[in-house]
Amino acid sequence: MAHGLAEIADIDWAAPWLGPYRALGQLLADKIEHGASCASALSSVAASGQLRFVPQDELPAGASYESFIFQSRCVPTRDGLHDFFNGLVWHHFPQSKQALNRVQAEQIQRSGQGPVRGAVRDAVTVFDENAALLRAPDILWEALAKRQWHRLFGELRPLWQESHLILFGHALLEKLVTPRKAITAHVLRISPPSDHLPDIDDWLADHLDVEVLKRKPYQPLPVLGVPGWWPANAEADFYADTEVFRAARDRV
Repeated sequence: MAHGLAEIADIDWAAPWLGPYRALGQLLADKIEHGASCASALSSVAASGQLRFVPQDELPAGASYESFIFQSRCVPTRDGLHDFFNGLVWHHFPQSKQALNRVQAEQIQRSGQGPVRGAVRDAVTVFDENAALLRAPDILWEALAKRQWHRLFGELRPLWQESHLILFGHALLEKLVTPRKAITAHVLRISPPSDHLPDIDDWLADHLDVEVLKRKPYQPLPVLGVPGWWPANAEADFYADTEVFRAARDRV
């Protein structure tokens, strides 16, 4: 399959979770559908800090992916959805992605690449792959933290109009190409000065505290439950599925 063409064609750019990525994503997807590799398409538009996307085979054998990016300012990129979305997030959140990469590279320099990532690298990887960012009123966040699903999506449903949810994790975006009710994000609450992506990126890059990430400050959110994100969730019984919308565990 040349350049993951069939996979790229499966992306539904009308999906509401792709709103922040739609304009650039459609442009790059069109280049790939017309024969460009993911690396060349992603490098065809300006990237922060002169970052480049290069074919995966430019990563030297045995070299650390994260260290290579940190040292060369080049992102090894395979042809497929996972790396396509990774590049798309790099374009929209360059400062935050650089901050995450810097932590990974520093940890590798300190402890070696090794077969086990360790707590810090695990925390960063979870965020990089599956995070979502939520700016929301206190009462909405509290209901999410307590997993009060019917309150969160029933009584408090109008408050989602005052909230802003952005999917950051590239693996999360990849999974949603084939939407399933159980797809769940690790949600981090944010409080940037505005909902503009550059402001969110600047704020996030300044607040990616490794010690905080190690404590896993996330709340699980089945993202297709977000009002307006999936037609079926207009019915209250959508949230009655306890295999997806699970109750909070009692702390011992």
